[in-house]
Amino acid sequence: MKIGIVVPFSWSYWGGVVEHAENQAHALTALGHDVRIVIGNDPPGLLTRLLHPRAGRHGSPPAHVIPVGRTVIIPANASLSNIVLSPSSIPRLKRVLERERFDIVHVHEPLAPILSLYALYGATCPIVTTSHASGGRLWVWGKLFWSVLIPRIDHRIAVSEAARATAEPWLGGPFEIIPNGVSLPPQADPGGRLERVVFIGRHEPRKGLQVLLRAWPAVSARTGARLRVIGADPLQVRFLMRRLGLSEADGIDVLGVLPTETLVEEVASAKVLAAPAIGQESFGMVITRAFACATPVVASDIAGYREVAGPETGILVPPGDPDALGAALTELLEDEPRRLSLGARGREVALERYDWEQIAQRLVGIYESLAGAPTSEIAVAA
Repeated sequence: MKIGIVVPFSWSYWGGVVEHAENQAHALTALGHDVRIVIGNDPPGLLTRLLHPRAGRHGSPPAHVIPVGRTVIIPANASLSNIVLSPSSIPRLKRVLERERFDIVHVHEPLAPILSLYALYGATCPIVTTSHASGGRLWVWGKLFWSVLIPRIDHRIAVSEAARATAEPWLGGPFEIIPNGVSLPPQADPGGRLERVVFIGRHEPRKGLQVLLRAWPAVSARTGARLRVIGADPLQVRFLMRRLGLSEADGIDVLGVLPTETLVEEVASAKVLAAPAIGQESFGMVITRAFACATPVVASDIAGYREVAGPETGILVPPGDPDALGAALTELLEDEPRRLSLGARGREVALERYDWEQIAQRLVGIYESLAGAPTSEIAVAA
């Protein structure tokens, strides 16, 4: 089966939806399917540096990735998203759909401009969508201006109940909940870890790094552990640390964006992962990554995280509370038997619920049920 995965964001910049699509493509390819990712891309050069201040990956995309336009930064869902808005991307996507002749088109964030919306209009095969966002206002203008496209969706997926609750008022239903998967290292042992806590996330208020940094001096003084900050722009993190009166001498290592292999090594060597987001998280991808590495978590008790983590795999704390966060981190760092038990159970949960091979098989079942179905209710322009 030939599957086209449409992503409205940039391949060049790390993010949850992009990572999901890449893992989806890899898992479907491993099952013998022909998969393409149609996505934005920002090649190296002055224009990219002007439009995108943070670091990204600017090499040539792999062969299965089809870039169709540059992206710009727009605020969405309490984040800064790299979204394709160039009008020239529309004829490019039209040509891709005509040339590739997909059996299924799978659209991520179906009401995001411009690629997702045009894919709903232009695809002549069955359409599956996945909604990721929790909260935000993106759906409002989608309901007002693009509701004519919604009947073209043949199967709706959400990565969590939080994402379903956000999307369903605008997209209708029913939705099937299929979580984000995680790539599983062949082996993971919760023991033998370094005295480290790892944080993974962009430098955005909703990710809660500021809460973690406020909590950290007490944790470091009590345990001697080091905090490893991954994924956030180092310059921005150091500015934040300076405002809070902190430095790397306080046991903080600012690592920036890391290659996937190095990132997995960091998580697998840490004793705990901290996920202090304060809201608008539909799913805890960083949490399932920790589970895959048998690393327990201390996470905020918010809707998207509560569906993933619980007392068997970590500790949930009130969002935005540095004292509670610091106390929970200290508690796990000082209680090795409990930490080992939580880490081992997290690995089991990852195998049971979030293995990409299992998730890909569920997707293939959906695709096969739709393949050969009649095309949309809307006449597609030639």
